[in-house]
Amino acid sequence: MAEAVVATTLATTRGPLAAGERLRSIDILRGLVIALMALDHVRDFLHYAAYQFDPLDAGQTNFALYLTRWLTHFCAPTFVFLAGVSAWLQAAKGKSPRELSRFLLTRGLWLFVLELTVIGFAWSFSIPFMQFLQVIWAIGISMVVLAGLVWLPRAAVLAIGLAVIAGHNLLDPITSQQLGKLGTAWMLIHDGGVLFSDGAPSALIAYPVLPWLGVMALGYGLGAVFQSPRRDRVLVLVGAGMIVAFFALRLLNGYGNPQPWGAGEDLRATLMRFFNVQKYPPSLMFVCITLGPVLLLTPLLERWRGWLAEVFRTFGAVPLFAYVLHAYIAHLLALAVNAALGNPLGAFFNFVKNIVFNGQALSGTGVTLPFVYLGWLGVLALLYPMCRWWARVRATRRTWWMSYL
Repeated sequence: MAEAVVATTLATTRGPLAAGERLRSIDILRGLVIALMALDHVRDFLHYAAYQFDPLDAGQTNFALYLTRWLTHFCAPTFVFLAGVSAWLQAAKGKSPRELSRFLLTRGLWLFVLELTVIGFAWSFSIPFMQFLQVIWAIGISMVVLAGLVWLPRAAVLAIGLAVIAGHNLLDPITSQQLGKLGTAWMLIHDGGVLFSDGAPSALIAYPVLPWLGVMALGYGLGAVFQSPRRDRVLVLVGAGMIVAFFALRLLNGYGNPQPWGAGEDLRATLMRFFNVQKYPPSLMFVCITLGPVLLLTPLLERWRGWLAEVFRTFGAVPLFAYVLHAYIAHLLALAVNAALGNPLGAFFNFVKNIVFNGQALSGTGVTLPFVYLGWLGVLALLYPMCRWWARVRATRRTWWMSYL
């Protein structure tokens, strides 16, 4: 469906974007999900029950906590999708396939290095630390693969993205344990999980690459839509189609998500179970119910004006800078708050390993959800002036290496 709709826009796609030209709706959308992502990570660090139970478990959670966690599901699919759109827009600004391929390859490898070093330390605050392969790793490796795909016609990349998103759940019955020596590769590609080296845990693979590659390829394939005068109509049609697909698949309770849903003790519990779909790795239903609303929202963002829109636009103009800084600020905030409350701090060092293997070490730490929200606003308040400064630097100094930051 998406490929057929997009095909109608190609004849009216406008000319190449000017160097440095940015699309307002994309920057605001990125900024919104950066703010939501910060909320999720502040909750990870600060909430007293962050690792006592799954906040999406209808049997243990409450509505406020459930909604706080569920809304942050929009972050990763949007980031990865927009990375694909941005790759297409690089071509629209005049990059040749060779130049674009080289840029995606080098930037992807750079993101991978950042995940293993600067970002990994931000999460753990220890040396050595257990690696945490999440969204930046997934974007980086997907960019490396996309560096090869950009030599194909855009429609072919779109078809690959749709096929991966729609079809990767067919691979769910295959587990890493079944594949022997190839099990590690399968964890990185599709399954995720904890990777061990010489009997010791070395990495938590939260974002296996294959499903996220599908989302990035979808973004690249739909990139032309963002230059089309028919953009709003196409995005609304595709977004609505994804939402309809989610409800159809979820009501059938069959293909598209590994875990079926069932009725709860009341309507609220039933709805919680209905909308609790798998993120790790992202199921077909998860992608539909997250990207669908995002695509519906995008046309409205182009028209949004006012100071709050400019705040989000600032975050979205420097997404990697905001991502790296927010992780350090949130972790430092958790240390400061718990120190002020007289709570033990040991679990906040080598944090990733503790949350995977020793979640009880965080017992007696943290604050309630209203204070999590206060902490989140504090993180955003600290983050904004730094992002605004870096956005000005990038806008006034056109050097090649800034495109990697």
